[in-house]
Amino acid sequence: MAEAKDPGPGSAADDRTSSRMSGGNLHESLLNSIGTDIVTGDLEAGTVVRAEELRVRYEVSLSVVREVVRVLESLGMVKPIRRLGLVILSMREWTILDPLVVRWRMAATPALQLRSLTELRVAIEPQAAHLAAIHASGEAAEEIMGLAARMRTSGRKGDVEAVLEVDIAYHRAVLRAGGNELFASFDSVVAEILRGRTHAGLMPKFPHPEALQWHFDVADAIGNGDPDRAHAAMTKMMDRAFAEMEDAWAGQPRLKTD
Repeated sequence: MAEAKDPGPGSAADDRTSSRMSGGNLHESLLNSIGTDIVTGDLEAGTVVRAEELRVRYEVSLSVVREVVRVLESLGMVKPIRRLGLVILSMREWTILDPLVVRWRMAATPALQLRSLTELRVAIEPQAAHLAAIHASGEAAEEIMGLAARMRTSGRKGDVEAVLEVDIAYHRAVLRAGGNELFASFDSVVAEILRGRTHAGLMPKFPHPEALQWHFDVADAIGNGDPDRAHAAMTKMMDRAFAEMEDAWAGQPRLKTD
């Protein structure tokens, strides 16, 4: 297996590393740096590196490198091999829906990541709304309706960041209300999708009135125990979200998953 290539001083890769490593928590900065370099291919799958090489490459201590390697190993991105070093693993080994991996991939290839994750949302969220209409408590249903109202208020003001935070809370509440722990765990992924879409400039300043109404329709269906109507309204919401973003990935090849 090939050794990791040092980008060398003054290179574009070196500038990116310096930028990511400046300021903030050193552990978090190094984790983001190595994670990003793996998803972009700067640290290519199959490459073998030693902790000492990473220490030199990122200008940190060995203790910080070892801490970060443990996190990356838990994410399936590296594999330590005794007397050899760290093997960089391919994407099929990664914990692909971990929020950290989602964030790094969103930064590296936003169009492809948004496409994959939005297709997943289309499959999951209508069913989550269906279950919420059957199983949500009165308190949960009231929370979802309140969030729909707050979203309409923020949307009419054109407050993009406020809409983002309320939208994250709304979808989190729907995903959790159905009593399915796997759907509930998807909330952090949805949050990364919504943040990525907003920060990529793909969220309209003023949400479409129909989209705001569908948030109310889902909430009303959940509150009235109507799973079919909740599913239908969430499907409309997901279809519009997909349509509003599909130009961003038009012509992009599908990812190889084998």
